[in-house]
Amino acid sequence: MTEVSTRVDLALLGIRVDVPVQRRSGAGPSDDGHVLIGGAGAAIPIRRASPYSVRGNRLLFEGTDLGVTVEPVQRPRFYDLVTADGISYEKIAKLHGADVLATTVVQTCIRYGEDQRCRFCAIEASLEAGSTIAVKRPEQLAEVAAAAVRLDGVRQMVMTTGTSAGKDRGARHLARCVRAVKQAVPDLPIQVQCEPPGDLSTLSELRAAGADSIGIHVESLDDRVRARWMPGKSTVPLNEYRAAWTEAVRVFGRNQVSTYLLAGLGEDPDELVSGARELIAMGVYPFIVPFRPLAGTLAVDVDHASAPEPEYLELVTRRVAHDLQQAGMLGAAQKAGCAACGACSVLQSSGG
Repeated sequence: MTEVSTRVDLALLGIRVDVPVQRRSGAGPSDDGHVLIGGAGAAIPIRRASPYSVRGNRLLFEGTDLGVTVEPVQRPRFYDLVTADGISYEKIAKLHGADVLATTVVQTCIRYGEDQRCRFCAIEASLEAGSTIAVKRPEQLAEVAAAAVRLDGVRQMVMTTGTSAGKDRGARHLARCVRAVKQAVPDLPIQVQCEPPGDLSTLSELRAAGADSIGIHVESLDDRVRARWMPGKSTVPLNEYRAAWTEAVRVFGRNQVSTYLLAGLGEDPDELVSGARELIAMGVYPFIVPFRPLAGTLAVDVDHASAPEPEYLELVTRRVAHDLQQAGMLGAAQKAGCAACGACSVLQSSGG
């Protein structure tokens, strides 16, 4: 297994390597290349100035072989296909890691105005660049998912969405998409991701449609941090998130509900860890992800923000991983989703 400190460095400093599968722009958390490090999936920033490089599938630090294998994830075959109306499958869903199919079912967000936007988010940038389409129809997603499973051995799927103006905040379109995919590939585990829906019974609709797990992402439990980095999203009170997490745990089960916590937004590390413990006690997996400023976001273009120090990320990750172990809540035990994949975080490398 890769040393935790090395995995932290890679997450923050990136790596010099050519990779066929990359994620550009979108809702976050970074512009990453997808590789297998010691056989485990990892989403790592591709940085030409990084001291880490790859030669002959071996990880090097300033030219020294660290004894760790790094294999780029290969371009999936389903990317070569198009729908009957001529839309590339790659514009409908992307490969994340070696075996995760991911899609943003609605690529617009009511909070994308500059005074409302999450400052680390570029959800509409990929739409503006023409690399995706605004709304993915259920039948399109079912077609792509079936091909990804058949051709490339995809084992799970993640569906997220920009927030809509409806009371459900986009959750009902997610349910329609899940239902269609499950009809096409019944055994494919699916995680859905959305803001807390205004009507919590919508969570039961998502589960009934076939969703196996859910992410309700808050990014921070510190209202000061939320107001600074997520001015629009922070208008949804934390009590509304807690009510949604509680109901989601009831509906989906303990450790099948997760939330992102971004490390590096200026939050005190003790408070971040304390908040993660609160979530664990609720049965919610706190997915600790390093804040890495994404091209095309306000964090880069206006704030000129930087990633956290390695010591900060390692400290927080190790402490939360320990608490997860004590609670018997491992990311690998989730049926689908970001925590199940683990590529964007260092938690799994730390035992969480």
